[in-house]
Amino acid sequence: MNDTFGLAQLWAQGDTVTHVTALVLVAMSVASWYIIACKAAGLLRLRRSMVAAIQSFWSADTRDEALAAIGRNDRSGVFADVAADAVESARAYEERRAGGIGAGVDASDFVGRTLQQSTVFAQARVERGLTVLASVGATAPFVGLFGTVWGIYNALIGLSGAKQVVLDQVAGPVGEALIMTAAGLFVAIPAVLAYNAFTRANRLALAQLDGFANSLHAYLVAGVRIGPQDGDKVTPLRTARAA
Repeated sequence: MNDTFGLAQLWAQGDTVTHVTALVLVAMSVASWYIIACKAAGLLRLRRSMVAAIQSFWSADTRDEALAAIGRNDRSGVFADVAADAVESARAYEERRAGGIGAGVDASDFVGRTLQQSTVFAQARVERGLTVLASVGATAPFVGLFGTVWGIYNALIGLSGAKQVVLDQVAGPVGEALIMTAAGLFVAIPAVLAYNAFTRANRLALAQLDGFANSLHAYLVAGVRIGPQDGDKVTPLRTARAA
């Protein structure tokens, strides 16, 4: 028995329920690790380009140059999309405020609503995939526990009516039960750890995005902002017409 007992033998001895449970755990593990790899690469790009993208935007002389600069430096596209939406809303307001749908609408409300909607979309983009990690971390132990219970059930069925208990009769189901427990934990623990790490990293990135959106709102409404490199100096970013 020691020469042949192993995962291959457990798989061969397992029934349909055991096989389906094992495949579900494998699918959950593959999905979680794929999301972990994609999220890690995306957050790395975001954190590497975030500061340079913001600085390049505010150091430009015109709106068009600022959008082009942030588009080149923001490899994640999160900050560039928010900036493009905000500038486009400001241009639309300037063109239509004299009449039509822009008449009587406050500039702060008009630009603020656009920024709010754009940051919500950006937040959803940054947090994409976290729901899957949370679901895997929460359910994988119970899927493994189901496999454990099923293995113990098969072991008890094998012992029912037997006058003598032979180790071969229970080794397979019990080993199967223990492996299912370990598999559930193996799938869940990386998903939970990654979810916590990504949530914290996303919170920091979204705080930067919120500050950038507030600065955009102040500039597009009032025409000036406090430059991060200039201390208390108010630095205007000229419009394309002024340039």
